[in-house]
Amino acid sequence: MSKLTGAAGPALLSALALGACAAGLSGAAILIPDDPLESPPATVSISGSGSTAQKGAMDAWRAEFRRMHPDLRVDYRANGSGAGIRDFIAGTTAFAGSDVAMRPCEQARADRRCGSRALHVPMVVGPIALAYNLPSMPDLKLSPTTLSGIFSGRITRWNAPEIAADNRGIRLPSTTIRPFHRSDDSGTTHNFTAYLKAAGRWPHQPSRKWPGSGQGVAGSEGVADAVQHTTGSIGYVEHGFTGDAGLRTAKVRNASGRFVALSPESATEALRGARIADGRNGLVVEFDYRAKGKGAYPIVLVTYEITCSENTGPAVRAFLRYTAGDAGQSSLSLYGYAPLPHDLLARVRARLDVTR
Repeated sequence: MSKLTGAAGPALLSALALGACAAGLSGAAILIPDDPLESPPATVSISGSGSTAQKGAMDAWRAEFRRMHPDLRVDYRANGSGAGIRDFIAGTTAFAGSDVAMRPCEQARADRRCGSRALHVPMVVGPIALAYNLPSMPDLKLSPTTLSGIFSGRITRWNAPEIAADNRGIRLPSTTIRPFHRSDDSGTTHNFTAYLKAAGRWPHQPSRKWPGSGQGVAGSEGVADAVQHTTGSIGYVEHGFTGDAGLRTAKVRNASGRFVALSPESATEALRGARIADGRNGLVVEFDYRAKGKGAYPIVLVTYEITCSENTGPAVRAFLRYTAGDAGQSSLSLYGYAPLPHDLLARVRARLDVTR
């Protein structure tokens, strides 16, 4: 059996209206399964929203999970990490996808929405590609300081000395650089600017809202499309979106001084030196962008599924256990993602009580 419950009471909605973290919240009703059995009840629908980075993985997971459980439907709206967090806090979704951990004020509101702790559960490793449209340059190399110069607007042409130094012996075009960035509240933007701040002398603090120059486009799909149709352009986007658009991606210099191509293997390697904070808010990954793994592609993100620690319902638990299981993780590389490293995956499975 399932029941319709209000998403938020008046006191909670009043609290959500205050502070920088509350914006655009609504009090729609949601379907919350209350069957204590582990098997999801029939005709149950659950919904999530947020990260566009994990859209490819989520689409594949939902289709396979529906094949395994025909009477259970999982909906997911890829509207950006910030919007997903707001939807979850408002109670309009059962889980959120976010490429960055919630801010303390968001965590407090999410806890109140749950009536328990809201947990971060890492699920997807998404390499951030530097996609570019420069037909005369099939093999482009970029260092972190060069990337900072391009996306801050300081480097404006493709034959600039900084780019030439990264690509010695290569004739570069004088084409004007057209940088594209995310215009929405984006966890991908936060991860990319955190990398630039740590490794590339970026003049701004990491942020989910773009602080630099260039042209803004909504969503990962929008950035990939803009780069695909604009000669001389470059944009940061999750790797999975580059394949569909047929985009070239730059090799990026890591902390060991090597220019590394993006691949599921090089992305997973980047996480091996990351610190995992295992606490009341779940599992939060803290990257060391200056770690000197020789084969590591240095710009990666982890997408978290954010859900309540209690009263989540068997349908949500079953879906997350599937995504963290062998079937869910083994398919990720087919869609441009990387599976979680074994040590992190073991902790995720322990949190979700996954046996295989």
